Amino acid sequence: MEKIADRSVRQPGLIQPSKSALCNQTSTWSAQGQNFVVAWHQAGAGKLPLSASSEDEIMVLVMGASATISGNDQRAAAESRSICILPAGSWELVLEPGGTCVVLTSLRGGVCETAVNCNSYIQADSRIDPVGIPYRAVRQGTEIRVLNIDEVKAPSDKPRLKMLQSATLSINWVEYNGPRNRAALSPHAHKNFEQGSLALEGNFTHHLRVEWGENANLWREDEHVTLGSPSLLVVPVGLIHTTEGVGDDRHLLIDIFSPPRADFIAKGWIFNSQDYVK
Repeated sequence: MEKIADRSVRQPGLIQPSKSALCNQTSTWSAQGQNFVVAWHQAGAGKLPLSASSEDEIMVLVMGASATISGNDQRAAAESRSICILPAGSWELVLEPGGTCVVLTSLRGGVCETAVNCNSYIQADSRIDPVGIPYRAVRQGTEIRVLNIDEVKAPSDKPRLKMLQSATLSINWVEYNGPRNRAALSPHAHKNFEQGSLALEGNFTHHLRVEWGENANLWREDEHVTLGSPSLLVVPVGLIHTTEGVGDDRHLLIDIFSPPRADFIAKGWIFNSQDYVK
C-alpha cells in the first residue's frame, strides 16, 4: 500500500509489500525517503547472495540467520541480531537460509528506481535538509564493523531505545513484548527531516495528525493506520505522529534518519557516536 500524495498537504507514505511478494521463497522489496533507501531481503530455503554499494557508509541489519559480508579484501561474519556498518564502496553479502536482512543507504538526490514509491520523490521537498557532509569515522573507519544489538546499551533516560549511527544515517532500534502502553505514547513532529519507521516484527498502529495552520483547506482528519511486518511508514515534515505496537506478539521497529540525528548525538543517546566526528 502506498499513499504518498501532494507534499503540500503532508500526506504520509505507508508502504507494505503485497502478500504475493512475501512467501517462503526469496523475497525482496525496497522503498525510499528523500534522503534514504530501505532494501528488505528474505532468504528462502537456500542461501541468498546480495550486493550493496554506496558512496557513503552502508548499514546492514541481519536477523533470523547469519550472513557473511565480503569486499575490499575484507570478510566478516554477522550473526543474527547484528548491525553492520560497511565503509563506502561495493560489497557482497550471503544470507543464510531463512534469514532476513535490511540494507540502509543514504540517497543524495534524485530517486531510487527500484523503490516502490520512487514516483513520489521525483520532485524534492525543499523543507528537508540534505544529507550534507558525512561524519568522519575516527575508529576502524576503513573496516567492516559488526555490532550485536544485545550488547548495545540503551540510554538511562530512554530505556526502550537503542540508537546507532553511521556517517550519514542514524537508527533507533525499538523492541518490546506485548502492546505498547497507550498512556505513554509520544506524539511529535519534525520540521526539517523525514522519519522512516520500518516494522520488522509485530503489528503497529500509526497515529497521524496534520497540524492545523491558517489555511483550513489543508486540514486533514486524523489517521490511525495498522500495518503488519514488514512495512515502512515515511513521515513527512510537519506531520504529528506516534506509533503503537498492538497485540501480544513481539514488536521490532527501526526508525531511520538521514543525516544522523544531531540532537540525539548531543544528548548522548547514540551508542557509537564517539566513533565519529563532524
